[in-house]
Amino acid sequence: MAGPGEPPEGTPEGVPGGGEDEYRSVVFDESFVRAARLQEFSAQERLDDHAPAVRSRRPWSRARGSRQALVLVILIALAFATAIYMGVRHPYQQQALRAAEPLRSSVIPLAPQGRVPGGAPADLFERSPAATYRSGAEGVTLPAARATRSFSESQVLAALESAKEYVVRSALDPDVLTGGAVRSVRVLLDPGQLGQFDRSLERPSDDGRHAATGWLIRFDPAQVALADPKIRVHGSLDVSESGPDQLEVTGDHTIVYAVRAAPSGSDASDEASLFTVRREVRLRFDRDDLRDHRVEVVQSYLQAGPLACAADPAGQLRPLLAGQSAKADSPAGTDPYAPGRPTAAVCGVLAPRAPSAPQSP
Repeated sequence: MAGPGEPPEGTPEGVPGGGEDEYRSVVFDESFVRAARLQEFSAQERLDDHAPAVRSRRPWSRARGSRQALVLVILIALAFATAIYMGVRHPYQQQALRAAEPLRSSVIPLAPQGRVPGGAPADLFERSPAATYRSGAEGVTLPAARATRSFSESQVLAALESAKEYVVRSALDPDVLTGGAVRSVRVLLDPGQLGQFDRSLERPSDDGRHAATGWLIRFDPAQVALADPKIRVHGSLDVSESGPDQLEVTGDHTIVYAVRAAPSGSDASDEASLFTVRREVRLRFDRDDLRDHRVEVVQSYLQAGPLACAADPAGQLRPLLAGQSAKADSPAGTDPYAPGRPTAAVCGVLAPRAPSAPQSP
């Protein structure tokens, strides 16, 4: 039987004592292998002939990869948590969820008792109570801003300035008045009211909620043109605190326009006439509105003339022009049997003192 370490076939021929004695010096036991240091070549050492051929591998280098992986996982977790937090706390998302009070509006036509007088715009203004009114934005004056219980002086001033800007853009801008773009008014509104505003301009209705003329003043461009860009304005802005988180600004203004027939209209004439609007708007501001320079229009009350009582003023205003009269005009009929919200047609009479009322000889 072969001894330990010998092949089963015995010791090969020609090798004295077999191969075991010749290679015994290079055979290592298990304890020697475990105690040996691991070394590896470096790139610089491979290039340098005089440098050591190998370098020692530091014990902590093996843990570097695991620490980098841990740091990467932590960074990804922090980024994910931040994204979730910003999605919950994003200010625009909060604004979209906040409900705004819908606008309530009413428009009352004022019919003349005779023919509407005409003439040059300067002469008409001079003979009217609007002779002392200021022109354009100069007529929308601001009161002194004073701090309230819950709002600072600067916040009150911001509310007054936003209210003035809304009045100017919605009642004195020639582009808006002549049926042009209304974006300048829309960008001032609270986002919660944009749906009602768009519905009012696309499908105006005299239902107290969706009259385009409740939001802004505009004429029918097919019939009416401005005879003088200098619009006369007189009125006031008053501010009050309606709660610990809300300010209200009430604007009450009389606005006088010089108008004439549109060049393409059938009644085109060089004579101008005056059209008077008494407009009261109630605007509300919370702290987000003050920060973002926006307004919430909660109420609008409009009296305008000379207008025909039978005309529908919800979409556009169609003034009676120089030489025209209301004749036997009467308000549109009210049907008590009609379904939906009950409405009553309302019309007033333009007083003789008004600029566009017939004057006594």
